[in-house]
Amino acid sequence: MKNLKLKAARAAKDLSQEQLAIQCNVSRQTINAIEKGDYNPTINLCIAICKVLDKTLDELFWEQ
Repeated sequence: MKNLKLKAARAAKDLSQEQLAIQCNVSRQTINAIEKGDYNPTINLCIAICKVLDKTLDELFWEQ
């Protein structure tokens, strides 16, 4: 399932996938795979992404 909430939050912060990846210490391909729904990130990576984007885990990763 695509993570459109992550993509929208990243865009709202005016960050590219590459910029978010650098701040989270992962590759751009990892961020791309998460957004496409091809990769389930570890909890530590989820937390790192949330910190950079100023969002909670629920806001970015909880499925309704």
